[in-house]
Amino acid sequence: QVQLVESGGGLVQPGGSLRLSCAASHNIFSTCIMGWYRQAPGRQRELVAFIQPGGGIRYAEPVKGRFTISRDNAKNMVYLQMNGLKPDDTAVYYCNAKSTKNYWGQGTQVTVSS
Repeated sequence: QVQLVESGGGLVQPGGSLRLSCAASHNIFSTCIMGWYRQAPGRQRELVAFIQPGGGIRYAEPVKGRFTISRDNAKNMVYLQMNGLKPDDTAVYYCNAKSTKNYWGQGTQVTVSS
């Protein structure tokens, strides 16, 4: 069983930055695609970015050039650095681990507002 715990959300002004962290219960990065998703009120959950076991990275179009996903294998941590935040980035952000099963964290709220 994999447990994921997100942290780092909060309230930030447009143009600001936040770094989200996801702590995994054990080292799963060699077998799982690690991703960040988000869900805004009234909208479906959507992919933000993912990093594959081999290191390949993909971003959703709305966040390209602004967000950066990374991982620290030694610490079992995945990060999402978010720069140039916009009000449209407001959502609950979820960490995801995907292999033969799908694991989710509890989510962390990000609010971008002046």
